[in-house]
Amino acid sequence: LTHRKQVKAVLPKLFKKYPNPISFIRGSSKIQAKMLEPLGMVNVRLHRLKQMSIDMLTWDYKDATKLHGIGKYGSDSYRLFYKNEIPKNVGDHELKRYIKEELRK
Repeated sequence: LTHRKQVKAVLPKLFKKYPNPISFIRGSSKIQAKMLEPLGMVNVRLHRLKQMSIDMLTWDYKDATKLHGIGKYGSDSYRLFYKNEIPKNVGDHELKRYIKEELRK
């Protein structure tokens, strides 16, 4: 199980080194795997991120589930934070809390 604190430690470094899909696609898988190591399941995560990066090159920015590896949580987060929509049937506890506390003020 991966926790938010682990992800928060990895993502800024990953995005700094690979600021766009093309740089990630062209990047060294060995270096990327080392960066993702603290999150576990390195090979699975690396494959998903590589495929998602490829998908992003032709994505229309409408439905996040069209990107490889994006499920309900990712789709709900995209709709909430980037499209400024409140998705129906949000299942994630933290997203529910955000909607309740931050958006319903």
